[in-house]
Amino acid sequence: MSINRNIILNHQEIQHKIKRIAYQIYESNVYEEELILAGIENNGYIFAKKLKQSLEKISDLKPILCKVQIDKKNPLSTIKTSLSQEEYTNKSIVLVDDVLSSGSTLIYGVKHFLNVPLKQFKTAVLVNRNHKKYPVKADFKGISLSTSLNEHVEINLSGKQHEAYLK
Repeated sequence: MSINRNIILNHQEIQHKIKRIAYQIYESNVYEEELILAGIENNGYIFAKKLKQSLEKISDLKPILCKVQIDKKNPLSTIKTSLSQEEYTNKSIVLVDDVLSSGSTLIYGVKHFLNVPLKQFKTAVLVNRNHKKYPVKADFKGISLSTSLNEHVEINLSGKQHEAYLK
């Protein structure tokens, strides 16, 4: 049984996007010693880990990973992070997810981190779908893609071959 899917980004293109986004993050945090990469659980966190590896190769910046747990079906429920508020107070944060569709996951993630003073707050996504219902933007994005509401973007970042495709 074949699944109809259109590849948006192949493995090599994803690697290139990760490296490019890492350089952009570094450029906007060049005077920082530490940076919090807050990855939204599952693919966003995997993407944040890959950004961390890339940042460590290209800079002296010390990226610190933070796992963000958001119930995407009930985003008003309590959001949990692997770091305490004290650990990210007065730091620069990049909130990372794989796909920006409606913006609801990112906007609730942003809201959570705004409970404490921060030096800087940015967002990074691999694919920006341009279907926002909330006023949130991706500061760093791999690709912007205009899709229909019926289409779905899937990203596979586990295993040896990464790919993003449209279903």
